[in-house]
Amino acid sequence: MNNANGLDTRTALLLLGGGFATYVAFVHPAVGGALLVGIAVVTLLHLLLK
Repeated sequence: MNNANGLDTRTALLLLGGGFATYVAFVHPAVGGALLVGIAVVTLLHLLLK
């Protein structure tokens, strides 16, 4: 449930997934551009969780 004081589970999962993907892309540059990978993961999770 989303209350006015915090994040709901879906938003937290999106942020964690995007942050993790961005971190991996920074540590391993061969994976791709960090921002592109992070945005792609967040978008994919957003679409899957609808």
